[in-house]
Amino acid sequence: MDGHKVALVTGANKGIGRGVAGRLAALGSTVLLGARDRRRGEEAAAALGGGRGAAGHARRGRAHRRVLRRRRPGGPVTRAEEFEELRPLLFSIAYRILGSVVEAEDAVQETWLRHDASPTRQVSTQAFLPAVVTRISIDVLRSARVRREEYVGPWFPEPLLTDPYQDPERSAEPADSLSVAALLLLERLSPLERAVFVLREVFGFGFPEVATAVDRSEAACRQLAVRARRHVDDGLPRFDADRRGRDELAGRFFAAFRDGDVDVDGVRELLAADVHLVGDAGGRGPRWAADFVGAEEVARVLVALVPPFARIGGVVEPRRVNGEPGAVFRDRDGEVVDTRALDVLDGRVRTIRTVVDPDELGHVGPVADAWAVLRETTAVRRGRGCRPTRCGGRTAR
Repeated sequence: MDGHKVALVTGANKGIGRGVAGRLAALGSTVLLGARDRRRGEEAAAALGGGRGAAGHARRGRAHRRVLRRRRPGGPVTRAEEFEELRPLLFSIAYRILGSVVEAEDAVQETWLRHDASPTRQVSTQAFLPAVVTRISIDVLRSARVRREEYVGPWFPEPLLTDPYQDPERSAEPADSLSVAALLLLERLSPLERAVFVLREVFGFGFPEVATAVDRSEAACRQLAVRARRHVDDGLPRFDADRRGRDELAGRFFAAFRDGDVDVDGVRELLAADVHLVGDAGGRGPRWAADFVGAEEVARVLVALVPPFARIGGVVEPRRVNGEPGAVFRDRDGEVVDTRALDVLDGRVRTIRTVVDPDELGHVGPVADAWAVLRETTAVRRGRGCRPTRCGGRTAR
């Protein structure tokens, strides 16, 4: 980059993006992000990333020291290096509070700006940075709640294919809190309750640190934690704890559509009797998974749409979506049409959640014209075929 410092900021039209962009340009900070950059085909080769944060009530100080000890030999530790090591943890905190990849990345960027602009060196960076990103995320969530009240149709969190934060000593809590069902449940909490729950229950921060992060007393934070835990315990749906079993069922489910040889009876056998198929289109994408309930109805909808989609060159790419079995649906050019996440219970698919809103898919990859894909799929399903130039050089029947 010719020795110049470059700042690429995602989410310029949402949340705090514009303000971050201007301040980064003024400061010339070397901080790059990936979500919208990938959407535009840009490469964040110099991106800050990697590393591991802290978690576990008694272990988090030791875990943080492990993180910050992994330095290049020689020379003092720079602020950028400290931030680089903690970025995965900061993003994971922000995403669980906000449910948005773009807004979480913007919150992390704003955290860096405040850290970089601070005239004094923090005594404990690993306590300071999570507190800052939490406060920023609370503010963003309060404004996001207003927008979500005006959202067209169901709103789902932006799909996350890979959680950058990993701690083998405390893996269950972050993983469980990442599912779409869990994040939707957290939407019922107040911003403060949600922040306290994420810091305390998911990442294991002590109440003194939680109190500092949300600017409340420890006693108040304990009350917030109790209320949040009660809401979560009352509302969290059951799911199969056997990850291998869930993955095997999802593999059979998506393989049936990839092979193209599928019928209603075969799909229905994989579905719970009260299965729910629901989609988030945000008024900008086709609601081909609008809202269907029951094994018979859902099976017929899937069989009517997915095999014709495959016949026009569409690809079903199994992936973990928010830590759960799922898939990314791509058109023949590899562009993202939608994502689908499965809830599995008692060996059957209980819920299928589809995200079609293009504004929520940009971080996954280049976004397809889902309306055009639907028109072409519908034409094939009705036996009208399609032009050879639109069907990979062949007529689909």
